[in-house]
Amino acid sequence: MNKIIQLYRDNVERPKQFTNLVNIAGDSATIYLYDMISADWGVSALSVIAAIAQAGDAKILNVHINSPGGDVFEGRAIMAALSAFKGKTVARIDSLCASAATSIALACDEVVMADGAFFMIHNASGMAWGDKQTLRDTADVLEKVEGAIVSDYLQKTGKDEAEIRALMDAETWFTANEAMEHGFVDAIDKGKKATNTWNLSAFAKAPKMEVIPDRSPEVFDTSTHEPAPAGFLMSSANANRLRILKIA
Repeated sequence: MNKIIQLYRDNVERPKQFTNLVNIAGDSATIYLYDMISADWGVSALSVIAAIAQAGDAKILNVHINSPGGDVFEGRAIMAALSAFKGKTVARIDSLCASAATSIALACDEVVMADGAFFMIHNASGMAWGDKQTLRDTADVLEKVEGAIVSDYLQKTGKDEAEIRALMDAETWFTANEAMEHGFVDAIDKGKKATNTWNLSAFAKAPKMEVIPDRSPEVFDTSTHEPAPAGFLMSSANANRLRILKIA
């Protein structure tokens, strides 16, 4: 089973947070990216753009993240939206920042990770339907996608490319201290203890953590997308076209 489908099914009962904007106070604004990254359900680029627009003339945008990743292309559109913000952007990893969500965090000017949170990087994955040439072409596209992701990590950490690729090959889960030691984050919030709100059983290397019900703040939902129905897997249109996904 594809990881994104299993991840969705394992977490289908989880409250949907989407993208929310709260606490526009003084010079700062705060948004929450507390779901999977997807144009169809969860955190979409359009919802992030709408939330950022509400920030107005705020000089600091705090981007709270608790996401297992999702669609890499949607993630890159979110990165572009954050990069276009005229003030300072601060990624605040509250619990989980994995896969496509990691590049979103690194698009911010500063990355702060809560003590007890996790940061995970791995290789891009995808689905394709077709003959042998189509499958080979898909692998070629995946390599190009991976190259863009590697570039994100190299720019932030200053590490050697071979080391970054080895960490991705291994599906590496970093604690806050490890993520800081490797250069992915700039600071650790010792005053905030993270709790896991995701069922991560889709992944063999995920740390064993008790799943705590999500208690994110009551906030205004700026998304126009409705949650996917309980039995949702993937629309027939999506199933019949190539979707390159980078999934936590």
